[in-house]
Amino acid sequence: MSCDWSAKLDRYVDSELPAGELTEFQEHLLGCPKCAAGVLSRLQLKHVTRSAGQRFRPTPELRQKIEQSIGARSGPSRNGPSWLRRWVPTLAMAAVLALMLASTAIWLRYARGEQAVGELADLHVATLASANPVDVVSTDRHTVKPWFQGKLPFTFNLPELQNSAFKLIGGSVAYFHQSPGAHLLFELRKHRISVFIFRNGGEAGWPNPGSAPSRDLTFSSESWTEGGLRYFVIGDCNRADLHSLTELLKSAARS
Repeated sequence: MSCDWSAKLDRYVDSELPAGELTEFQEHLLGCPKCAAGVLSRLQLKHVTRSAGQRFRPTPELRQKIEQSIGARSGPSRNGPSWLRRWVPTLAMAAVLALMLASTAIWLRYARGEQAVGELADLHVATLASANPVDVVSTDRHTVKPWFQGKLPFTFNLPELQNSAFKLIGGSVAYFHQSPGAHLLFELRKHRISVFIFRNGGEAGWPNPGSAPSRDLTFSSESWTEGGLRYFVIGDCNRADLHSLTELLKSAARS
């Protein structure tokens, strides 16, 4: 369900809300994570665009040449052909615009990946807070894996944990960007680790695949693709333990 305030995010970022609505909207942001995230992404985009514009600002020399070429009359020129002088402003502006767009595209890709990590972290936290965190409760991988048959448009392999420090708790079906996937819950001593598996359809807005674990606040996370599937592992354990589980999952996927 969309928020009633979502249509006013751009007006808020551009400081166009009336004083009365501004105060009410700021109070709303304190209790609406979706609107707060929307405002943050818009502010970051404005900052990146502004920085790019300042970074690629033409030098005084280039500006002078452009002004001279605009003000010059047609006819022979000592500085070059008239057609070249006429195209200098256009080419310069096109180059600046291309650089700005490239910087913005790179930032947007990074921001979408970070937003996806936050959304999956929310699913992990919600699972930990639930009285029934999984729908199929079993430490046996041969029980958990068949449970997903008919519920997901793909299959996957689970690792053998008998000689490891990890314990399989169970699993449930999760939805991310309206796509169904497997949410597996593992235990390491007193830590809970979530493993999300979705089909790799090439959609934008997924965590950026990479072999190196990352850490954000109290969570470590790792994401990669294997066999047409996307894997995302997150937990409050240390990076080494998280990577150990990742290696077990990768080995199982390749078997």
